[in-house]
Amino acid sequence: MNDTKPLPSKVNLGVTHVLADLLERLEQSTVPVGPEQYRSVVMHLVNEFSDVPSGAALGALLDNYPAAAELYENINYGVAGLCRSSLDLSLAAERQAKAVIERAMRQPK
Repeated sequence: MNDTKPLPSKVNLGVTHVLADLLERLEQSTVPVGPEQYRSVVMHLVNEFSDVPSGAALGALLDNYPAAAELYENINYGVAGLCRSSLDLSLAAERQAKAVIERAMRQPK
């Protein structure tokens, strides 16, 4: 009998931390970053996120790295929506969008 066992999820977030830090530095860089390099870091971080269990350690990491938090939220949008965005900020953005739409609708054609 050939039993397959699922791979354990990562408990050590060392690699995830390094990639999140690198992504943050690329996002804040004043020097242009090549698209291949940026994509490579993002794809590696996406792969890391697929193996990392949610919890306090991941939450702390995402709190320290806004670019990684945004990526994490985008990856999980289908099942969790804007799970890491502030409700107040989301509500303010919705109100602002509504006001812009209403002004546009009042414009003469």
